[in-house]
Amino acid sequence: MNEQIRASKVPVVTLAFWAAKIMATTLGETGGDAVSMSMNLGYLAATGIFAVIFLVALALQVGARRYHPYTYWFLIVATTTVGTTVSDYLDRSAGLGYPLASAILLGIVIAILIAWRFTTGSISVAHIADRRNEIFYWSAITVSNTLGTALGDYTSDSLEMGFAGGAMLFGGLIALIALLYFVTRISRTLLFWAAFILTRPLGATLGDILTKPVEHGGLNLDRIESSAALLAAMVACIALTSLRKPAPLESASH
Repeated sequence: MNEQIRASKVPVVTLAFWAAKIMATTLGETGGDAVSMSMNLGYLAATGIFAVIFLVALALQVGARRYHPYTYWFLIVATTTVGTTVSDYLDRSAGLGYPLASAILLGIVIAILIAWRFTTGSISVAHIADRRNEIFYWSAITVSNTLGTALGDYTSDSLEMGFAGGAMLFGGLIALIALLYFVTRISRTLLFWAAFILTRPLGATLGDILTKPVEHGGLNLDRIESSAALLAAMVACIALTSLRKPAPLESASH
């Protein structure tokens, strides 16, 4: 079968997509912290657990022949949880610190996107069907979701903006990208990746707002309960919206 007429394995990008992505990134923060902190397993052990879950989710997604909404979003959540613990390990246990870890991870994301562009001629996410594009797609997503945790911690801690300040910053930047989408002719693909990367630090700061102690600017909610509530909201969002449908073939950009 011709690679370009295979069914897309990613959902159409709508408002529901962005809502689910923000919930997934917030869940990644609360879920990652629940295992590494609430269960006292530490960042390295938690990373090992989430790495196994990530590999299972990746195998299910890559092995599928068409788009399955719950498989796709299971992998998205897996990238956010493993990204949270990997980032925390690099920042804290390995001693890289937030600025250096953020710079390294941002460089890796950019390198992946450049390699993708030169290898396939496009970094469009309108139609992901063949194995090569899918590998680049999930590589960029995984690293960007790791980067987001470091960026969120950098703004809230190193820049002393607090969790609310960080959430307002990243929310404002995403709103600016949305405005640019409607009033300019800037590449929709570049705007997508900019927004996609920024939703992760937004989710990281929102997750911290939910679960961090009140004296640190959070609501001190239980991490496991918060994670369960976010997961239920995600499942409802997928079941009730266009996220059940793959990206339409006619929107593909080759």
